[in-house]
Amino acid sequence: MSALALSPKHRRTQEERSATTRARLLDATIECLSELGYANTTTTEIAKRAGLSRGAQLHHFPTKIELVTTAVDHVFARRTEEFRAAFAHLPSGADRTAAAIELLWSMVSGQTFYAWLELVVAARTDADLEPAVSAMATRFADTVGVTFHELFPDPAARGPFFNIAPHFAFALLQGLALDRISVKNDPGLQVSLELLKTLASWAITPRT
Repeated sequence: MSALALSPKHRRTQEERSATTRARLLDATIECLSELGYANTTTTEIAKRAGLSRGAQLHHFPTKIELVTTAVDHVFARRTEEFRAAFAHLPSGADRTAAAIELLWSMVSGQTFYAWLELVVAARTDADLEPAVSAMATRFADTVGVTFHELFPDPAARGPFFNIAPHFAFALLQGLALDRISVKNDPGLQVSLELLKTLASWAITPRT
């Protein structure tokens, strides 16, 4: 019998098991927020979808607010890293500005955005939720700024709209994503995206 056959199976550490449990809870939370909305998202439903006990959920996230805000924050961080990785693998000669807009659109036009939207709307009238959502929005805006300057270093002769370009792009993209809730198959969507690419390129192109 080989030494491999005699070796015991790898046993996950407590830290690994804990990380797996948290990931299942966070993924189930995003799913619930997107499908059910904030008001109908309960910690009981989240635990059920994660295939975990209510006790396990409470152990990791004692309150609903902590769970939902951590989940959205976690996904934003993951999507930001995915964005950086996708940008790093663009082929040589690719239109970096157009690619950035397409990648950003993929980030704000899906499940994560709608989960975030649920929190933003709920926080408007929920004094307990508002501070956490406000802090998360600030962190995300800071991350967007840092990422933008990593991918598009300040040119020697930048235009007056260079620094506002990422904020403008996100504002328009989030507006388009919001419109998709009530306007299905909007023929102006792709035109708007192409116009944004043009405006973004103009805003970040060095001035001569």
